[in-house]
Amino acid sequence: MTAPEVAFGFGTHPGIDDAQELLRMAQLADRAELDHFSLSDHPYIGGRLDAYASIGFILGRTQHISGFANVTNLPTRPAPVLARTLASLSALSGGRVVLGMGAGGLWDRISDMGVPRLSPGDAVDAFEEAIVLVKMLSGGGPPVTYQGRHYQVNEIEPSPVAAPPVWTGSVGRKSLAATGRVADGWIPGHAADWLSERYRASRPVIDEAAAAVGRDPREIRTIFNFPGRVTDRPLPATRDREGRWVGGSVGQWTEELTGAVLEHGASGFTLFSAGGGTPDLVSLGRWADEIVPAVREAIAKDERG
Repeated sequence: MTAPEVAFGFGTHPGIDDAQELLRMAQLADRAELDHFSLSDHPYIGGRLDAYASIGFILGRTQHISGFANVTNLPTRPAPVLARTLASLSALSGGRVVLGMGAGGLWDRISDMGVPRLSPGDAVDAFEEAIVLVKMLSGGGPPVTYQGRHYQVNEIEPSPVAAPPVWTGSVGRKSLAATGRVADGWIPGHAADWLSERYRASRPVIDEAAAAVGRDPREIRTIFNFPGRVTDRPLPATRDREGRWVGGSVGQWTEELTGAVLEHGASGFTLFSAGGGTPDLVSLGRWADEIVPAVREAIAKDERG
């Protein structure tokens, strides 16, 4: 099996007042040939831009970059309608969309939107059903009837557009297993990276669940949300006392990410600021123009032998 190309992007949590800055960042990333941008999805926060409206607008103002919600607030976006949204975005953009999926985390706020509260177990069941249903309602074929515990549709015509890749933000064991069964990628929670105990404990759950249903676990990519700062000079230590990456020079970033791909099987990175927020334009520029090309070249050099 040929390993997929490594994906590089940036993440942001845009407010209404950040609209023009967000567009500038996305266009910078597009020109620099980054692979994706991601937006958080918190529709209960009045000062935030809506994730899917923003993704659609940005895709219309860019040429190459893909967009996704990191991750979709599923309880507020019913799966059959979400499938139609994704099909439309994909058709209009030439396939430049990823479905980032979560089971729902901030249930106090979610229920404030009038959405019935689900138990953690039920939320994960609904999450898995939703992924299955989005895929069933994509790619053409006969009308779909689906009778799950949380979603029921009757004789609904699928879109002719292929389903996008599905990357999940799974954290708990049950959710991780669902990722192994039905998803295409995993974004480790809490910005955990390849050296973390969270990653080491979680990835085997995905792999075992995938193998149990006859899937090759290598088909499920790991895309890391990766915060850190880009410095002009090398730092004495690029990780803190807890082992979490803090950043470093372009050379230090290049060495770290290349090792993550070649030694730990990482298949994507989404840049955030050191505090987990939106990177500034200077840092994004250095990521796009210096770090990413250097990592891509190092990976290509290794593949050439």
